[in-house]
Amino acid sequence: MRVARTLGLAMLGDLTYTVGMSDSHAIGERIRLARQARGLTQEQLAEAVGVTRSAVAQWETGRAGQVTGNLTRIAAVLGVGVEHLMFGDDKSASQRAARGDELAMLRLYRACAPADQQLLLRTARRLAAR
Repeated sequence: MRVARTLGLAMLGDLTYTVGMSDSHAIGERIRLARQARGLTQEQLAEAVGVTRSAVAQWETGRAGQVTGNLTRIAAVLGVGVEHLMFGDDKSASQRAARGDELAMLRLYRACAPADQQLLLRTARRLAAR
């Protein structure tokens, strides 16, 4: 029953960065490379995102569970897309929406400010858990 309800939100499920997206070590490596490319220290990235330097170190080594909740802010600070942090150069993620309503959700999400994107993600998680 839950599967049937969540199929309509397939793309939104992708946006919540759940299981199957990319492993935390790969995400951490991309965060580290993007941070270094911008010439930022872990401390500077932490301050810009609003977390501790220790949190950034944990993200970069794939040991932190909170990286997914911060990806929008991390990507904004690093000047990269969330898709890049999640998939690297793999552009297949944007092709997963199969229906018009899924594409509309993605476009609306991308048009929102980072704080609103986080609100949408929290709401979608609550709806999917029902």
